[in-house]
Amino acid sequence: MCPAPIRKFTALLILSTLLAGGGASAEESKLTVNLEGVKDDTGKLRATLYRESDAFRKEDKAFKLVSIPANKGTVKLEFKGLPPGRYAVMAYHDEDGDEKLKLRFGMFPLEGYGLSNNPKVSGPPKFADSAFNVAGAETSVIIKLNY
Repeated sequence: MCPAPIRKFTALLILSTLLAGGGASAEESKLTVNLEGVKDDTGKLRATLYRESDAFRKEDKAFKLVSIPANKGTVKLEFKGLPPGRYAVMAYHDEDGDEKLKLRFGMFPLEGYGLSNNPKVSGPPKFADSAFNVAGAETSVIIKLNY
């Protein structure tokens, strides 16, 4: 039988190993967003990633944002280091480079935009209609830009 200090040390060592392993098993994920139908090479493509419904479509409250130069056709964007969970993406073609989606009457997009799950919307889009699960090493979604 081991002396008490050695048993206590061994128990602490096992506990710390289990706790450290628990954090490491929460795998980080990569989300690939395929933007289809980019009409030209002007400006930038911006995609915002949301985890909470009350932040959805509010770029300043996005969980993450990616902005890259526009290219005509289909373009891939990536969000790396994501914890597993439920997310939604809004993407748009910032043709004039002002880093915001241009709207008519504050409601109707004048630049190409799209949402994850490509929902048909009338009125403001909802998080629930665009939400999807991110799990495992990689998740991929397709967003069709509407102009």
